[in-house]
Amino acid sequence: MTTKREMIEEHIMRRGIKDESVLNALREIDRKDFIPEPMKPYAYEDGPLPIGKNQTISQPYIVAFMAEALKLTKESKVLEVGSGCGYNAAVLSRLASKVYSIEIIEWLAEKAQNNIEKLNLENVHIKFGDGYKGWPDKGPFDAIIITAAPSTIPEPLKEQLKIGGKLLAPVGTIRQELILLEKVAHRKYRQKNLMPVRFVPMTGIAQESNIPPEDSPDATDTY
Repeated sequence: MTTKREMIEEHIMRRGIKDESVLNALREIDRKDFIPEPMKPYAYEDGPLPIGKNQTISQPYIVAFMAEALKLTKESKVLEVGSGCGYNAAVLSRLASKVYSIEIIEWLAEKAQNNIEKLNLENVHIKFGDGYKGWPDKGPFDAIIITAAPSTIPEPLKEQLKIGGKLLAPVGTIRQELILLEKVAHRKYRQKNLMPVRFVPMTGIAQESNIPPEDSPDATDTY
């Protein structure tokens, strides 16, 4: 049985995660607190685990990789689209000032809320709803993280990003790429493709085929 220390040293640090604040967040937030009792012996394995009703908790390495890529500070305000069981939001809470997280599946939103309350993470706020339109009255955000894959990044989320802020999302349908988008000016972005990934598809409005196109395209540089 893998221990938390082995998980961090073998699966996180040896694969290139160096940010000490991210490593400390993984040490502080226990993955075991977010999974059902039968799965607890496998809490520190480096892979997704079932948490009920065909839902999973994310792979620890991916949680660490995405957190490091955002380069958060203690002043950062973060929006997460896709709370799941709350594990990712809990890790982000140790790196940022405030975390606002939206979950489209009602029982999962309740589970995330319960998990966050049990750990007394007062800077995490969970909401049940469709994250496609973001959380406009809490924005703009220093960072936005999407934990399910849209075919394209939703425009409302890009609009709620501060200039200089970063948005991280798995994008694609059959093939997905983890994309880091930095907002360099109004409707102007710099994009970096980080690595191929496999996430569940983003549901709700993101899957509707009749989403109208924007009046004018954003300018995006790829590097």
